[in-house]
Amino acid sequence: MLLYIFVFIATFCGMEFMAWFSHKYIMHGFLWVLHADHHKKDHDSWFERNDAFFIFYAVVSMGFFVLWQQNILAVGLAIGLGIFAYGWTYFLVHDIFIHQRFKLFRNANGKYAKAVRRAHKMHHKHVGKEHGECFGMLWVPMKYFKN
Repeated sequence: MLLYIFVFIATFCGMEFMAWFSHKYIMHGFLWVLHADHHKKDHDSWFERNDAFFIFYAVVSMGFFVLWQQNILAVGLAIGLGIFAYGWTYFLVHDIFIHQRFKLFRNANGKYAKAVRRAHKMHHKHVGKEHGECFGMLWVPMKYFKN
């Protein structure tokens, strides 16, 4: 049981690196065509092409569930749940808290909440794919905690 808990936590934490890596080198790289609409202030639709990345990671998560279900990978459930939990956290923090796709968590003003908002605001300051900063989500550089 401890192995599965460890794998779940390690997967969740590893997804922060994957989010940073895919955001910096894939979304702001060769798949900018899918991510570019996320950096525009006005949208034609509530959905963005950028949402395709959620679908990708959901499929990866489900793939690990299948590997576990087929007795191919014993820790597949823990990995799939770790990816799912990170995706859910990403949705809550990025889409709901930061971008207010749903009007929730508007009054969250703790130090960490403010730092997350500042870091993301600095990321969106750059509307092109070059010269970006703050590509992660949950790990925030210390400079954004300062008032």
